[in-house]
Amino acid sequence: MEKSVKLIRTAGPSITKKEIEYVNDAVSNGWNENWNNYILKFEKKMSEYIGVKHSMTTSSCSGAMHLATLGLGLKKGDEVIVPEITWVATASVVTYVGAKPVFADVDYDSWCIDPESIKSLITEKTKAIYPVHSYGHPSDMNTIMEIAEENNLLVMEDAAPSLGSIYCNRRPGSFGNASTFSFQGAKLAVTGEGGMFLTNDSELYQKVSKLGDHGRSETKILWNEEIGYKYRMSNIQAALGLAQLERIEELVDKKRQIFYWYKKALENIDGIKLNSEKDGCRTNFIVPSIILVKDFKITRDQFIQKLKDYNIDSRPIFYPISHMPMFETQHNPNAEFLSKNGINLPAGHNLTKEDISYVCDVIKIILNEK
Repeated sequence: MEKSVKLIRTAGPSITKKEIEYVNDAVSNGWNENWNNYILKFEKKMSEYIGVKHSMTTSSCSGAMHLATLGLGLKKGDEVIVPEITWVATASVVTYVGAKPVFADVDYDSWCIDPESIKSLITEKTKAIYPVHSYGHPSDMNTIMEIAEENNLLVMEDAAPSLGSIYCNRRPGSFGNASTFSFQGAKLAVTGEGGMFLTNDSELYQKVSKLGDHGRSETKILWNEEIGYKYRMSNIQAALGLAQLERIEELVDKKRQIFYWYKKALENIDGIKLNSEKDGCRTNFIVPSIILVKDFKITRDQFIQKLKDYNIDSRPIFYPISHMPMFETQHNPNAEFLSKNGINLPAGHNLTKEDISYVCDVIKIILNEK
């Protein structure tokens, strides 16, 4: 098969005249009395979309999670249950305040944190659960909130990749004591780098706002009342984010279309498992992925290299975080299997049906090689 001339990438945003107009306006006019006009619009739009009272833009989702962790009062000696498979930031921010991340296994189908595993890990030191809506699929929030209520635990939703998804007619990010989102360049909606903190708790919002502004006094100019942090988003980034959020359903539709192109081409191949969509959920399918569920005489890493030989970009599904050198190793069988055999496929907004057909044809060639 002839190799693609262009590199078919795993991610890439959709930028239109709307984004360019908003950013140009922010660059030209978003100063002095207008220094935060797009920030305020973006935060208001996000609150309305997710269905919460308060939103605060940040420089990253990691920064938003750090502020949330501080605001929730977690500290040294506390334990926080996080999923074994996700980006490392979810666990790292727990350590920033001296608390300990404890790693739960993930559900085999949704790849999100497994509520039964959560139950098995609760101790007298457990203070919070940090579910992640992994690869855009919502975690089982009704069950998780029941567990939290029964055990008097806080819940902070890492909703980083889930913008546009739905769980039981609600948006991810609207269930916990707090939630955070990411607008990093590989996400559904982008600001280059950037994040958002959300909550319905007005007291928590005020606390996090102050922590995110170097502990600045609200009444005395240039006076700081506590040690704080600087995790601000710029007005220019917020202009880009607002334009993206105003196009959210269009962005979700394209991601879902890309996934169903994959599904139609690959779902009947024995030994391949694609992303699922559980009852009551709509996932944004931000990262279409396959799991090699039988022995194809090729490792996941060899598979990724062969895709690269055909000019196809791909990534491994996240490694089990507890297996990294800075954490205490735990053994979670679903997470270990999925990580060992999972591959993220190209899904940039600019990809065409022909691009996806090419990727699927190459996958079939690789699987049929002896």
